[in-house]
Amino acid sequence: MPERPTRVRHAVLWVTVVAYMITYMDRVVIATTGTTMREELGLDIATFAWALGAFRLAYSIFQLPGGWLGDRFGPRKALTLIVTWWSVFTSLTAYTFNAASLFACRFLFGMGEAGAFPIATRSLSRWILPAERGWAQGVTHAGSRLGAAFTPPLVTWLMVVYGWRVPFLVFGLIGIVWAAFWYLWYRDTPEEHSSVNEAELALIREGLGKKKQTPLNTKVPWSAIFSSRTLWVLSAMYFCYGWCLAIYLDWFPTYLKEFRGYDIKKMGYYAALPLLAGVFGDLLGGWWTDRWAEKTGNLKAARTTVGAIGFGLALAGILPATMTGDPELCVMYSCLAVFGIEVTVGVSWAVPLDIGGDFAGSVASVMNMFGNFGGTISTVALGYLVKSYGWNVPFYAGAGFCLLGGILYLGIDASRHIFASGGEAHEN
Repeated sequence: MPERPTRVRHAVLWVTVVAYMITYMDRVVIATTGTTMREELGLDIATFAWALGAFRLAYSIFQLPGGWLGDRFGPRKALTLIVTWWSVFTSLTAYTFNAASLFACRFLFGMGEAGAFPIATRSLSRWILPAERGWAQGVTHAGSRLGAAFTPPLVTWLMVVYGWRVPFLVFGLIGIVWAAFWYLWYRDTPEEHSSVNEAELALIREGLGKKKQTPLNTKVPWSAIFSSRTLWVLSAMYFCYGWCLAIYLDWFPTYLKEFRGYDIKKMGYYAALPLLAGVFGDLLGGWWTDRWAEKTGNLKAARTTVGAIGFGLALAGILPATMTGDPELCVMYSCLAVFGIEVTVGVSWAVPLDIGGDFAGSVASVMNMFGNFGGTISTVALGYLVKSYGWNVPFYAGAGFCLLGGILYLGIDASRHIFASGGEAHEN
């Protein structure tokens, strides 16, 4: 009787999902504690916007070094290092005492988290079968949004009992525990993992093809990567995505409390609902794009159509959420908006695996860099827009970026590989 394949590749995926959860848990803590922090530290909304922007600026700038770190030294060492780094600065946020200390701490926190998604994408590139890529990316990003959804209620409870500083300490400790487990258990290739049997190795090798794997410490071919037209369209689209998502991650709890009139307990509950809706968007988008590609054999259509539909759903949610005078209807339509935004995510992160091969981490880092430039500008601009024009204008701007993102998605061709094999350039 043939040996049944082990499922270590799926265990790798689920451990990675936990890492994604931690990234968003750590970054959403400050959105939930924001109003209380501002009052204690004496910060107005524009100054606090720069504190939030400090994280996003560092997160954007260090995307390329983060992706390079994973491709050069392997995800095992690289993720252990950066998760430990950002977890330390998550905890140190509890000890900030003025605007300057908060800016510095959040900037250093962003430096660490910058490599998380590109390196995690690289960690899956030699484990996950091509037919599972969209689903895998949908699941990982669903995990991040699930972590974000659970965070506001938990943080509000910790704040009521212990104050706003304790949540940062708690969430930082969670990351350090994960980093220790990852280093002890994960291996950069299936061949190195003692729990993988020959049947699973054969399954992975057959799925990934017979191309020679690029060894670690190989120079990243940036010139070929930056010559990819698909990558530039992908990055422009992700700028639009990052702009829209930042509104809900960084400001939605504050919006609910200061504009929609919810108290701190209700704010924590209602702020979680759109992020929870986003979990289902992640799962649907990743599953849908893989099934479409499998049934039709048309990878380009499977990626572009699902992504464009996601942005269309987001647009259909943002506009009525902004225009309604009913706070609960606003939250309901916001759930549709974030659901639609997140339908695009599993698709977006599958494309670097489709076109980047063993350099998927570096390709993903370029895309994510542009996405977080969008998030940085959005986060800082919102503080000034609200101060000058009120809360509606930032959401109308978000709707415009959803429209543009959907149009850009139609120009992405996931079938155009950058490399023919290994590091050899293929796409022009």
